Amino acid sequence: MANRSYIVNHMVEQNENQLNDIFQALADPTRREMIRLMAGQERTVTELAAPFAMSLAAVSKHLKVLERSGLLARRKEGRIHYCSLSGEQLSKAHQWLRMYERLWSRQFDALEQVLKQEVKEEQASFTDKPRKQH
Repeated sequence: MANRSYIVNHMVEQNENQLNDIFQALADPTRREMIRLMAGQERTVTELAAPFAMSLAAVSKHLKVLERSGLLARRKEGRIHYCSLSGEQLSKAHQWLRMYERLWSRQFDALEQVLKQEVKEEQASFTDKPRKQH
C-alpha cells in the first residue's frame, strides 16, 4: 500500500511540475506571441524571430523554455528548424484554469444573488416610506 501512495504522490508532483513549466513559459509576452504565431501553422525559427528586436540567441532561449514546457514541438530538416504548437500541454493548462473558473463562477453567482437581494430591499424600503404632501 505504501508503494501505491508513492506512485500517486509522484504522479501529482509530476503534474504540478508540468503545470509550473507551462505557466512559466506562458508568463512571458514574447513567448505568448510566439505561441500565437504557431497556433495557425508551423513556423521556422527565423519566422518566429522576425517580429522581435532581439538576437537569434535570445529567441533560441525563449524557444527552449517553450520546448522544455512541452508547448513547442521542434523538427529539423537539414539546417532549418520547424516549430509547432503542442496542443496537449496547452490543454493541460486550460483544464487547470477551468477547474478554477467553476469556482469563480459560483462565487460570482453568489455575489449576484446578494446584490439582487440588496437592490430589492433598497427598492422596498424606498417605496414603503410615506410621501409628504404639500
